Amino acid sequence: MSRFWSDTTRRISPYIPGEQPQDKEYIKLNTNENPYPPSPRVFDAINRALSNLRRYPDPEGMRLREVIASYHNLEVQQVFVSNGSDELLAFAFMAFFMPDRPVIYPDITYTFYEVYASLFKIRNTLIPLNEDFSIDIKPYCTNGAGVIIANPNAPTGITLNLKEIETILASNPDNVVIIDEAYIDFGGETSYGFINKFPNLLVVQTLSKSRSLAGLRVGFAMGSQELIEGLCRIKNSVNSYPLDRLALEGAIAAIEDDQYFQETRQRIINTREHIKPSLREMGFEVLDSKANFLFISHNALHAGTLFRELKDAGVLTRHFQRPRIENFLRVTIGTEDEMRAFLSLTKDIIKKQHKSLDKKIHLI
Repeated sequence: MSRFWSDTTRRISPYIPGEQPQDKEYIKLNTNENPYPPSPRVFDAINRALSNLRRYPDPEGMRLREVIASYHNLEVQQVFVSNGSDELLAFAFMAFFMPDRPVIYPDITYTFYEVYASLFKIRNTLIPLNEDFSIDIKPYCTNGAGVIIANPNAPTGITLNLKEIETILASNPDNVVIIDEAYIDFGGETSYGFINKFPNLLVVQTLSKSRSLAGLRVGFAMGSQELIEGLCRIKNSVNSYPLDRLALEGAIAAIEDDQYFQETRQRIINTREHIKPSLREMGFEVLDSKANFLFISHNALHAGTLFRELKDAGVLTRHFQRPRIENFLRVTIGTEDEMRAFLSLTKDIIKKQHKSLDKKIHLI
């Protein structure tokens, strides 16, 4: 621990991102990246933008905001763009949540929420998920705290429906409600249609997952003009140029190629639904995910053991050593070939575990 650290630096527990190992080739099913490349239009747009890198990008990202607004039938003043949705969430915590008024979110969800609450010294209250990992909306309807909910939730993939979200919004007229829709394009119902009805709603999305742009880092928010102006004030106090020229042009191209987007996201949805029965036949509990990942737990093989065995075999998954979910793995949906390899290796590991157990029983 450095003697030069501030009290904040000593106090915080930083977010731990998924592994990005470089030691060998892996089938990467651990960080919810899209298995398919971006639209070909993205590469063309980036190549065109290379000739003007000596100039600063547009600090307001106006063309990208206009494209997003048009796509979602909103006004440009209702859209904000950022360097990934994580930065956007940090801005939102600074803009809308206060130390003397708590923010509430599920006890099992995206762990960056807890990091930001700690970093900005915002009192937080964790609401336990139900036994089936669904969200009980009643504790979020008190009008006594800010609200942030990932929908679909991560790492479970379980969704709230629009009626439930509308109830939460109507119950919190004096608080900002953030709906983090990082995975919404894989089967959930987006809530941006409520923006003109509820000025307290901020919808956060990203192009990292469904648009295959994790490497460009582009996030955006949709909300009332009042909320967007609040985000702009924070952004311009931290980093007035959050998106570079390549990211702006690549993002515009990705959104404009809607046919490619629809085709690739549907392929991921189809693969996800196709492998669920196979996993259940192997003895897994498989939550009803509407994201580009599955959350699974085996009835006889601990998740930590399976995680290590798969990694040794060249397949990366995500294991969370946290209460209630330490026996679950989160598995990103890859290509059909990648998922066949994952299923085959998993089946072999389970068989090996059973043989080992039978041998021990026989020795006893």
